[in-house]
Amino acid sequence: MTIKKFVPCIYLYHGHAVKGLDDTAIVETEPLRLVDLYNQNNADELIVFDLSRGDEEHEAALDVLKEICAAAEMDVIGAGNVKRMEDIKKLLYAGCRRAVLDYDNEGNIAITEEVSLKFGKDKILASLGGGNAAPAGEVLSANRELLEKYVSGLILLNPHRIRETESAISLPFYVQIRELALNKLLEIFAHDNVCGVTGNIINDNYREILTLKELCRENHIPVESFEAAFRWEDFKKNSDGMVPVIVQDYRTSEVLMMAYMNEEAYQRTLSTGRMTYFSRSRSELWLKGETSGHFQYVKSLTADCDMDTILAKVSQVGAACHTGARSCFFNQILQKDYEVADNPLSVFEEVLNVIKDRKVHPKEGSYTNYLFDKGIDKILKKLGEEATEIVIAAKNPNANEVKYEISDFLYHMMVLMVEKDVSWEEITTELANR
Repeated sequence: MTIKKFVPCIYLYHGHAVKGLDDTAIVETEPLRLVDLYNQNNADELIVFDLSRGDEEHEAALDVLKEICAAAEMDVIGAGNVKRMEDIKKLLYAGCRRAVLDYDNEGNIAITEEVSLKFGKDKILASLGGGNAAPAGEVLSANRELLEKYVSGLILLNPHRIRETESAISLPFYVQIRELALNKLLEIFAHDNVCGVTGNIINDNYREILTLKELCRENHIPVESFEAAFRWEDFKKNSDGMVPVIVQDYRTSEVLMMAYMNEEAYQRTLSTGRMTYFSRSRSELWLKGETSGHFQYVKSLTADCDMDTILAKVSQVGAACHTGARSCFFNQILQKDYEVADNPLSVFEEVLNVIKDRKVHPKEGSYTNYLFDKGIDKILKKLGEEATEIVIAAKNPNANEVKYEISDFLYHMMVLMVEKDVSWEEITTELANR
């Protein structure tokens, strides 16, 4: 049976989250607040429907979507306002893990092969069954070969067409549901091809996701969850029956803190996906971030060779230390003079930060400020010139010339990044997703 997922969705209209595809009543003026709630309550994925009208609204919606993707601890699926391949690209470049073609729109059907070959089948979903569209079975039957070859799954917008969809195609599909008694979800999940439930049934009951997952397990329905390779009994505990945990930022590998887990904290961490410890000073369970909002979302847990220490890589919200510092490790005891091998990303970040500072605090005689003063056309002209210099240098036998010209190019590229408000994290994330 397909693993089942609980998937809230955000219907994005004029920068706000609204009630539904055909109901623009505002439910939240700040969509990022909803993202935080879905993060905290173990949602498996998030679907964002862009309901904007017109190019200007659409571009504004993409800016909000970009923020949502950056804040979400789960994969984001982007849907709505797709008319051509460029729109799929924009959704994926905004940070969405997958993008949706609306199969109630014949134009979207026509570009299926093109976008799938361009971005990969695993990046593409299709939605159908909304409004007064043709019955799902008819659309699926007419396009079955196309879908099964170029699409990884479906979003069914009408739950009354589940059986019709199952009989027409073998692809896994999400079901959007507005209202339903929660105990009826088990009946929905009993269908083999249903891979998730989304819509207001999840939006309105997001606090119940963990409870609903446990109900599914009791009924032998597989759900998305952490599956630990080791039981608590496999660890060597200290004299207090606990295991120390070293915590790192999963992006930078910065050591953030050290704490302890007992068995309950370990099990709670596995079930919720948020780091939970045992406070020795208070003799109680401690969900990191419960009072501060500085949660730690689990990315990986690894035991050391002796099975007596856990290394946790996490997505850290805010500061890890109770003092407000990013890391608890800031009291330097001693430091011997030594050469540190430069971390390439750190170098890029440092240079980018200097360029940002020049823009905010202009310095007389600064070449960087000269470029900013001249504007985007001058920056682009210099970037083009430096790109040409790389090509010329590459034709020469001395490799050092290439090194010099690439450095010049990267500097001018970073000026452009600051001008267009693009960060290195966005660039590296995009490269990692390709």
